[in-house]
Amino acid sequence: MTMSTYPNRSAFCLRTTVFGIVAILWSVRGHEPAVLRIVLSRPGDPADEAVRSLFPGTAASSCREVNILADQIEAFMAGEDIRFPLDVIRLDLCPAFQQRVLHAEHAIPRGSVSTYGLIARHLNNPNGARAVGSALATNPFPIVIPCHRAIRSDGDLGGFQGGLTMKRALLEMEGIEFRDARHVATRRFHYGGESA
Repeated sequence: MTMSTYPNRSAFCLRTTVFGIVAILWSVRGHEPAVLRIVLSRPGDPADEAVRSLFPGTAASSCREVNILADQIEAFMAGEDIRFPLDVIRLDLCPAFQQRVLHAEHAIPRGSVSTYGLIARHLNNPNGARAVGSALATNPFPIVIPCHRAIRSDGDLGGFQGGLTMKRALLEMEGIEFRDARHVATRRFHYGGESA
């Protein structure tokens, strides 16, 4: 796709995954396409309807780079081990603290989880667990930034934009075991520490 064929304003690309539709909102920055937001479907709230409601005036469109990312998201949600690059997303649109949280979350490897409190301590903000939770709850790039890998210190799943059923399923695909419906079995967390 040449520069003249990119949309002049933001557009969205839809992809059907095992967890429903994912919408990728994107635009051109400089001469390259960049992702502004990823919207996951939730029970009763499909991503295609959400993106049209949240971003009126956008049109369905894609390009090679966005299609590659969409393919990777689809593969990831089907269980493949994908490590997403950050150069395709507009992290610069996030506040500075949220950027730090998202970088820390992106560094958590597949098959590991961390807690909001441990991430806060890693960022030299030992009382910032709630702030970390808020930054992840409003993560504009779920899946690319794997915020499903952050849980509460007692092992409880906490929250997730795509719903807890999706969060648990993604973690199970990554090898995380559960002791009951809402609590992971592991006591060892990325960024150090063990649960009580």
